[in-house]
Amino acid sequence: MKKRISHIVLATTLMVSILSACSGNAGTANPENGGSDQTKTLRFATWDTGDALKIEQDIAKKFEAEHPGTKVQVEAYADGFDQKLAAGFGAGNPPDVMYMWDFPTYHQSLEPLDSFAEKDKDLKIDDFYKGLFNYGKIDDKLYGIPAGFTTRVVYYNKKLFDAAGVPYPKDGWEWSEFQDIAKKLTDSSKKQYGFGARAENDTYDLQGFVWSNGGSFISPDGKTIEGYMNSKETAEAIQMFGDMVKDGTAVLTGGKGQQSGDDIFKGGKIAMWESGIWPLESFKQAGVDVGTVEIPAFPGKPVKGVLAESALSIAKDSKHKELAWEFVKFYVSNESIKMRVADLPVRQSVVNELKKDQDPLYKPYYTMLERSDNTPAFLLNPKWNEVNRQLSAAVEAVMHGSNAQEALNQAVKDSERYLK
Repeated sequence: MKKRISHIVLATTLMVSILSACSGNAGTANPENGGSDQTKTLRFATWDTGDALKIEQDIAKKFEAEHPGTKVQVEAYADGFDQKLAAGFGAGNPPDVMYMWDFPTYHQSLEPLDSFAEKDKDLKIDDFYKGLFNYGKIDDKLYGIPAGFTTRVVYYNKKLFDAAGVPYPKDGWEWSEFQDIAKKLTDSSKKQYGFGARAENDTYDLQGFVWSNGGSFISPDGKTIEGYMNSKETAEAIQMFGDMVKDGTAVLTGGKGQQSGDDIFKGGKIAMWESGIWPLESFKQAGVDVGTVEIPAFPGKPVKGVLAESALSIAKDSKHKELAWEFVKFYVSNESIKMRVADLPVRQSVVNELKKDQDPLYKPYYTMLERSDNTPAFLLNPKWNEVNRQLSAAVEAVMHGSNAQEALNQAVKDSERYLK
């Protein structure tokens, strides 16, 4: 495309203008000043919608203001993010910058960012929470700069606790206390439950519980699932939630024909709900007097957490890599981080300035960050998606009454062929 345009430039300025309008990577001639100005269009793909997208568009406008001659084209792919991104890479026409989390799938199409990060002191790389960079590396190469993250905590409805005369949970609590509280706050006559268990779990999110019990879905070298995905410790962690559904202290949420756990919590019908930062603002807006606390521990074992992280990456095929890097850097600057409220700040200086880690509502997220140093299964084996389908089906079966050990044994048996 670039070569083709260069020939047409020799023909007429008008034709260049027409072709430039059709190409995000082309410069735009300005006939009013003799065609000396060139506008570079930088394409930025995001999965966000709504208020989060509006904020990203505002960040793009600020970047444009500080970089004359640059237009940032924000492309909102929403639920079709993966399909559109894969199509862009496949056609050799990807966005220049994009949100990224699935590095095992896409890293071969991404630009390694080690040299950018190492040579650019303006990035202030030491200001980021260190553990966040582990999620953006494949084979020790860095493919994403952390933009936002969340850990997972337990939300609790203070009104329901007060009504039952139950003290609020505190950091350092154990799962046995969690289960006792769930029993005390369950009242079937009011259709009120102590906890909301997900009917269809994302196995990625379950890893924190499994790690906390000393289990894992896969061996540390990423080669073995037998004895890990179906270990006693892994099965116990998952069985616990199935048992709570069975004894009525937890209600299934989010399955077919079921309300989401967020909505049931907002409706005051579950006392405790486990999630990331995403629903917090909606709980506040719904008038729920909500508290947060770190995830409970298994007896004698350290609590482990799992991160949900978003990073920014640059396409290997981008024609504007230096400009793309400038945008990435701007996007993770203190100014931009403060504008974005849908995830947690990745820079320690912003957290300190806003005193986020001292706010009782936000402190547990940062406590859990300190506990999130395990490596998720999908980063350990490139074929994890195939294995995960069997695991996901097994977990769902447990939530509907199956025995966890038996379901996981079968999942391992059905999955091992994918690892050979």
